[in-house]
Amino acid sequence: MADPVRIEDIAAHPHFRRLVGLRHGIAVDLRYASANNFVGHAVYDGFDCHWLRREAAEALEHAAAWLHARRPGWRLLVLDGLRPQRVQQRLWDELQGTPLTMYLAPPERGSIHSFGMAVDLTLLDPQGREVDMGSGFDEMTLTSHPDHEAEHLALGLLTAQQLTERGWLRAAMREAGFQGIATEWWHFDFGDRVAVRRDLPRVL
Repeated sequence: MADPVRIEDIAAHPHFRRLVGLRHGIAVDLRYASANNFVGHAVYDGFDCHWLRREAAEALEHAAAWLHARRPGWRLLVLDGLRPQRVQQRLWDELQGTPLTMYLAPPERGSIHSFGMAVDLTLLDPQGREVDMGSGFDEMTLTSHPDHEAEHLALGLLTAQQLTERGWLRAAMREAGFQGIATEWWHFDFGDRVAVRRDLPRVL
């Protein structure tokens, strides 16, 4: 395992790129840097988390370019990228004893976010509005689970248009080499999770 990196030292690390300024109109609104998140307060207070590992950032630019070529004016909006281990531990501690821990990687295993190799995001329409995906970012309900979408469509809990927009997001990210997960429509990993945890430095 590579030696860990402190978030305070990330700006000088050659293998990370800032989210702000990525090409192809990628927008950034880190929800954990404000109170606009499921815990209701800023958890990135004092930390600059506007980063991804270079290979993930370049792949994200590729996804944004793919989307723009097929839907001019539509953009990606990043909601979370690099999440330091200290923040992951803080979230885990805060949610202990609740069912919401199922949405967090245990700190001892580590979140792929803490390696800068995962990103949470949604779509912006040509007017700059967030697209209706049927559930909000970090809405910890079954309607957020991609593996329940067909059932929820049949029951009328999600609409065909909402699933179409999720499909556009998924298609752009998969085209760039990202993989989604079964429980969060907004979350995508870049690279093999086992190899990431084994070979890359965790950000503390």
